[in-house]
Amino acid sequence: MRYFVELRYDGCAYCGWQRQPDMPTVQQTIEDALTRLLRTSTEIVGAGRTDTGVNASYYVAHFDSDTEFDIAQLLYKLNMMLPKDIAILSITPVSADAHARFDAREREYTYFISQTKNPFRRYSAWLYYVPLDVEKMNQAAAKLLTYSDFTSFAKLNSNNKTNICRIMDAHWRVEGDGVLRFTIRADRFLRNMVRSIVGTLVDVGRGRYTVEEFCHIVEARDLSRSSAGAPAEGLFLSDVVYNDETFIKITDN
Repeated sequence: MRYFVELRYDGCAYCGWQRQPDMPTVQQTIEDALTRLLRTSTEIVGAGRTDTGVNASYYVAHFDSDTEFDIAQLLYKLNMMLPKDIAILSITPVSADAHARFDAREREYTYFISQTKNPFRRYSAWLYYVPLDVEKMNQAAAKLLTYSDFTSFAKLNSNNKTNICRIMDAHWRVEGDGVLRFTIRADRFLRNMVRSIVGTLVDVGRGRYTVEEFCHIVEARDLSRSSAGAPAEGLFLSDVVYNDETFIKITDN
């Protein structure tokens, strides 16, 4: 039987999602707990990679198990066993061919920038004191929807078969506490793409680039033209979308 798992995690203590030798990762931590509870080696497949220090306010993974279990009891025990920075939201039976990664048709990332020192945001936002022109940043972000090749924001040597992505939404807004929130939604993302886009948009906001120059950076298809990537702690994977016949989201973000 295959199960989809909805979860969220604080990535501060982990070297990303994906299992790595001798490194703490979210995948390995969950697999170890599932293996102990189900008493058989259990692998879990995630909707995608997140890098070291990156968070997920909403994430989906799947695992297979021939062991019969009470879902409510497993959910309770799993949350009791896992560290406080990982929370399992739901466990749902799905069809045997449903796949958390390959069946995802959209993903959304959110990035937070705090422009005042806030001890409660120290692990969840980029502390950035320079004044930013949010209107110009939004003008530049809107241009992303007119492009498809994002080589300028793709990490080198990532072995991507293509750097083509379809961005459906990209915008900034100012939250009630003054924190800047960037939301970007696409059919797929390249490794380090969002952090590189955020870093370059911030340089638009501080006046280093005009909106036109931002467009030239995208069109250059050259990573050396974009700005340094924004820090990991402000980045959250915030949504994963599937067709209804694959999986219907049953928790709130």
